[in-house]
Amino acid sequence: MPALRDLHAPNDLEAFWMPFTANRAFKANPRMISGAKDMHYVTPEGRKILDGVAGLWCCNAGHNREPIVEAIRAQAGELDYSPAFQFGHPKAFALASRIAAMAPGDLDHVFFANSGSEAVDTALKIALAYWQAKGEGRRTRLIGRERGYHGVGFGGISVGGIVSNRKMFGTMLAGVDHLPHTYDRSQQAFTKGEPEWGAHLADELERIVTLHDASTIAAVIVEPMAGSTGVLPPPKGYLKRLRGICDKYGILLIFDEVISGFGRLGTAFAAERYDVLPDMITFAKAVNSGTVPMGGVIARKGIHDAFMSGPEHVIELFHGYTYSGHPLAAAAGLATLDLYREEKLFERCAAMEPRWADAVMTLKGLPNVLDIRTVGLVAAIDLASLPDGVGRRAFDAMDRAFRDFDLMIRVTGDTIALTPPLIISENGIDELIDKVGRVIRAVA
Repeated sequence: MPALRDLHAPNDLEAFWMPFTANRAFKANPRMISGAKDMHYVTPEGRKILDGVAGLWCCNAGHNREPIVEAIRAQAGELDYSPAFQFGHPKAFALASRIAAMAPGDLDHVFFANSGSEAVDTALKIALAYWQAKGEGRRTRLIGRERGYHGVGFGGISVGGIVSNRKMFGTMLAGVDHLPHTYDRSQQAFTKGEPEWGAHLADELERIVTLHDASTIAAVIVEPMAGSTGVLPPPKGYLKRLRGICDKYGILLIFDEVISGFGRLGTAFAAERYDVLPDMITFAKAVNSGTVPMGGVIARKGIHDAFMSGPEHVIELFHGYTYSGHPLAAAAGLATLDLYREEKLFERCAAMEPRWADAVMTLKGLPNVLDIRTVGLVAAIDLASLPDGVGRRAFDAMDRAFRDFDLMIRVTGDTIALTPPLIISENGIDELIDKVGRVIRAVA
């Protein structure tokens, strides 16, 4: 094994084409991580880096928690892999039951995938196949939302609405339309929680129905809280209004909860916080605190049961993945759900939300801060762009945070996003926000 110092040599870094990364800038001056524990990452040089983003919105229970580590270790020694097609292993069934029990209403059937992107494509395929099974095969149109992020599969980028994720990849799925996004800085700036303005934007679905006719529309997919675009909490009443219009025209409603699921907004799922029952929920990331790749779809009973007809030996849904419900991922998921329950981390998030929001809002008035949004244990700080390019100031903030302030933050465009592990303490909040303030001043 090469010495740690050798990891910084460009020749050692060249082979890995990194995702969503400025590869040339990184390889010229890497930001390397070699360890983690609880609220911190550790660099090869031994510096402790405060994790302000729960890895990538996923490590909600913190890093290297011993119950999860031990569950993975034990599972690897017992059963490394079991085929997901025509065979099963107990922990996948146990985890599906636990997730279904956590989900609201009759969302009680779980289809496992391996990422949020796969979960979204799975939900879209289930929606299309559902209408075929119901004898309404004309319902093929899918409705997403501007500024929506639904992963990087062709289905996800088609219903998604982040331009950079779409523009280089040619023709998207046919028959897709988009609702407008829900953000207007002039009406919503510096809002804690759900903004008062914007519920009426759900009514745009009525216009889309008029344009295409409800008989052609299969499903609407939205993030309850739009995350990767820069944290856009839903306006008060918006999601209920969207549910009502979908009910009016018999359209399926899918909540993409890859980010908001498993406690990030103070409840198991955002659907519970907003008292709206979707027809499907996608999940990933925090289901096992980011330890082993896993995602999935939770479907309502009526959707599942629509497929359960015909000869019993025939496959009902021709879809799945080699690693659906992987033994290590399932074991990690069960241990993680135990940890969430035992440490009451969802309830902790809800209790900490006012303290978090107040702390983040102290950054108002710092140089170049245009807006701040908070909801649950999530926050976004919009910075003014530099004259020579959008995104440069936030990129410099991310880099300076890591190198000079021992802090990891997430940036998109010129927005800083903060999503710390749910185990963060009040003192940890103070430390995190103090460091973010110092970073903002440093890049002013």
